[in-house]
Amino acid sequence: MKYQTQGTCSTAIDIEVSDGIIESVQFTGGCNGNLKGICSLVQGMKVDDAISKLKGIKCGFKSTSCPDQLARALESLQ
Repeated sequence: MKYQTQGTCSTAIDIEVSDGIIESVQFTGGCNGNLKGICSLVQGMKVDDAISKLKGIKCGFKSTSCPDQLARALESLQ
């Protein structure tokens, strides 16, 4: 699935989920090192667990963040 982000430096997220488990995540744009870390951390995680950990995280004064956008993308799969 490709998710177009809103309000972040990243512009899109490519996500693969199988049987409720995150197989892979790849961000387009954004803070390369930080986003690679997030992708690595959520790989193999249950979708619901990732949503509960990432939803609502803000970046500076923005109302969202790349992790929050990932949570929103995962919610759209449910």
